[in-house]
Amino acid sequence: MKTVNAQTITETIAHLCIDANRNLPKDVAAALHQAEENEPFAPAKDLLSLLTKNEQIARTTQMPICQDTGMAVVFADVGQDVHIAGDFAEAVNEGVRRGYVEGLLRKSVVGDPLRRVNTGDNTPAVLHTRLVPGDTLTLTVAPKGFGSENMSQLRMLTPASGIDGVKRFVLDTVRAA
Repeated sequence: MKTVNAQTITETIAHLCIDANRNLPKDVAAALHQAEENEPFAPAKDLLSLLTKNEQIARTTQMPICQDTGMAVVFADVGQDVHIAGDFAEAVNEGVRRGYVEGLLRKSVVGDPLRRVNTGDNTPAVLHTRLVPGDTLTLTVAPKGFGSENMSQLRMLTPASGIDGVKRFVLDTVRAA
C-alpha cells in the first residue's frame, strides 16, 4: 500500500490551480493556432488571432489566461492501493485556497448561493473522485468559468411548442443577453 500525505496533495493542487489558469495545455494551444491558420472567414480569423495572442501573453507573463479564473473543479483518480494520510477533501480545498490566494487569482465563489457572500478564497472546490485499480493518485484541476451562466435561461416547453417554439426561445434568450 502506498501512502500519500495530505500536505503533498495540498501543494500539488495549489500548483495545478495556478498553472491551469496561466497555461493552456499544449495540444489546446496548438489546436487554436492551427484553427487560426486554417480559418478562411476573416472575422473568425481575427477572433482566433486574439485568442492565440492572449494565450502567448498569458504564457510569457504568467498572468491568467482569462480574468474569470473560475471555480476549481478537481478530478481525482485514487488507486485502491493508496492510503491518504489526512483528510483528502480538506487537503484539496486547502490547495485551492492557497493556489487562488498565492497565485493572485480572482476569487469568485460564493459559499451560499442565496446569500451571495464570496468565500474570499474560491473554496469549496467541486471534487470528483474515482476509485481505480493500482497504487497511484492522479489529480487534474480544470477551472470552470462562470460566463455562460450569466445569461443562461431554462424554459419548459410543451410538445405543442415544436421546433418553432424552441427557435423562438433561443432567439429571445440571445436577444435578452
